[in-house]
Amino acid sequence: MTIGVSGLPKVVEHTMTESDLTYQFGGRYPIADVLPGQVLHTSTEDCFGGAVLTVDDLPSKVCQRFNPVTGPFRVPGAEPGDTLALHFIEIRPARDWGMSATFPHFGALTGTHTTAMLGLPLPEVVWQYDIDTTAGVVRYRARRSDYMTELPLDPMLGTVGVAPANDEVRSSIVPDVHGGNLDTPELRAGTTLYLGVNVPGAMFSLGDGHARQGQGEVCGVGVECAMHVTVAVDLIKGVRTVWPRIETDHQLISVGAARPLEDAFRISQHDLTTWTSRLTGLDDLDAYQLVSQAGKAAPGNVCDPNYTMHAAIDTAVLRGATGYDGVHQRLRVLARGLPAELLGSAR
Repeated sequence: MTIGVSGLPKVVEHTMTESDLTYQFGGRYPIADVLPGQVLHTSTEDCFGGAVLTVDDLPSKVCQRFNPVTGPFRVPGAEPGDTLALHFIEIRPARDWGMSATFPHFGALTGTHTTAMLGLPLPEVVWQYDIDTTAGVVRYRARRSDYMTELPLDPMLGTVGVAPANDEVRSSIVPDVHGGNLDTPELRAGTTLYLGVNVPGAMFSLGDGHARQGQGEVCGVGVECAMHVTVAVDLIKGVRTVWPRIETDHQLISVGAARPLEDAFRISQHDLTTWTSRLTGLDDLDAYQLVSQAGKAAPGNVCDPNYTMHAAIDTAVLRGATGYDGVHQRLRVLARGLPAELLGSAR
């Protein structure tokens, strides 16, 4: 662990610029190094690149590309076969507003080129949300009536990943084994994401902040918002992680990405079952039975090139078993020791 002059882990401050934004995982030079045991503090842009400012700004007119991420950041010492641990200490809206939209041929409830329908495509419509961090709410306003309601503020990152294997380059809108556009609300402050390392340095990038998002991201767009992000970085040497995994204070979560949705479901359930088996010493079939009765499942997104599903189980059911020999707990303690301005919602 790299320690600063105060005796605390060193914080790497990286001021995001437009040149730091990328629309891909893989095939990019690193913008900065973050050593295992260090804490990265940086910013991300929203999925519209900050170009959608009002409800009259149609993304198809004002955006050339979608879903920029900040990065990649290199983790010296990371090698294929290792596991990268990213513990999100703070994910804080950088603006007091967020945008959402519907698009023709995009989202779960519209025809696409592979789901052919005779009905007309959905219209392109933009919604603007007020983000009140003091009250902890986002304010929804209907476009076609005076209906308004408040929803809990629940900041998350929709896209976090590492460079894929075999020199592959993947679009930032695609979720897969490397992570990417997972769009699962569980990627909030206080959680740890585990990703398998595919290339030297891991090369992780992050972005696509949502002030909140419903399970499934049904229309294809959350409450999109630029974010300030503080994340602790660690490295688990010699341990391979095939699919993205998330650990919270009370749950272990496996994420699967594929089409059709049932395959993403199977991937996540298979990974959680085998993970449970390894942590408890249960036979795979006994673990399968336990996950079948105690597990929980929810979609991350049902709109991207691959869909995402997650499978979760409470650690209490596993007699308190934790992932990766307690990495999440150690990083949680580390987060509580940081200066207050870097803790925010993670306190």
